[in-house]
Amino acid sequence: MRFPTALWVFSLALLTPAGARAQIQEGPPAWAYPVNPPNFQRTPDDGTIRHVPDSAAGFTLTQLRDLFAAPDWHPDDHLPMPEIVARGRKPEVFACGVCHRADGPGGPENASLFGLSAEYIIQQTAEFKTGLRTNSASRVATDLMIKLSKAVTDQELAEAAGYFASIKPRSNIVVVEAEAVPKTQVRDLFLAPLDGAEKEPIGQRIIEIPENVEHFVSRDSRARFIAYVPVGSVQKGQTLAANSDPRVQCAVCHGTDLNGTAIAPGIASRSPTYMFRQLYDFKSGARKGANSELMKPVVENLSVDDMIALVAFSASLKP
Repeated sequence: MRFPTALWVFSLALLTPAGARAQIQEGPPAWAYPVNPPNFQRTPDDGTIRHVPDSAAGFTLTQLRDLFAAPDWHPDDHLPMPEIVARGRKPEVFACGVCHRADGPGGPENASLFGLSAEYIIQQTAEFKTGLRTNSASRVATDLMIKLSKAVTDQELAEAAGYFASIKPRSNIVVVEAEAVPKTQVRDLFLAPLDGAEKEPIGQRIIEIPENVEHFVSRDSRARFIAYVPVGSVQKGQTLAANSDPRVQCAVCHGTDLNGTAIAPGIASRSPTYMFRQLYDFKSGARKGANSELMKPVVENLSVDDMIALVAFSASLKP
């Protein structure tokens, strides 16, 4: 499930389009659309019971990989999960809490759901179902969401949406500006640092990695992330977001702190990798649906650098 960057990027209408179309024609950046390598193999389950901090629970890798059983490491953090969130419905509707975690923080590979309105979650699921929501590059996570959206019932969706909407959003990302970043590899649809301390130039990228990879693999809903962004990105993004056409202000849609209003979801402290994909998908035409006609002419003028700066800034804010 995804949320739009929506109308706040109308503030960028005065940006020049130099190089923007060429970057789209070159194809989506691999760092934002990670794909498991052809020889990718998951770590085999040796039967070890895994644990995460501040939890008495324990699960094996096999249990953690069960798409019909969301691991609940911290049950006191949220209300009881509805059946559709905790276990889904076999054979087609996976447990929402598996991919999005028990109380909805998600990860770089998908959306965080807490803090979104129930109406918005339902709307976006419908757009997956009707084919309005796709990606600029093939992604397993999106394919799974499309499959689920076609099988979930209205009642199940309403229960899941109401549950995630009830959870107060929290920050789980630290944005760090850096010239050099850890070398990474794709590990099951997200970036993870290679063993050792070797680094490489960040270039024109966002490198978002879990603070503790094994905790994230264990689907710990309290897992945290470090998002490395190019030096100067946060200030550039803040400047771009404030460079508003007087007819359309960011605050009108998302509020002065980007934490959302009655007409648009909060976008502060969301995964910058995920948010970048939304801007890029609007620009490429892969993402349609609500607000896409308003978004399209604006993102046409954004370069990849502009998008990186904008999402670096929004991710640095507190929800």
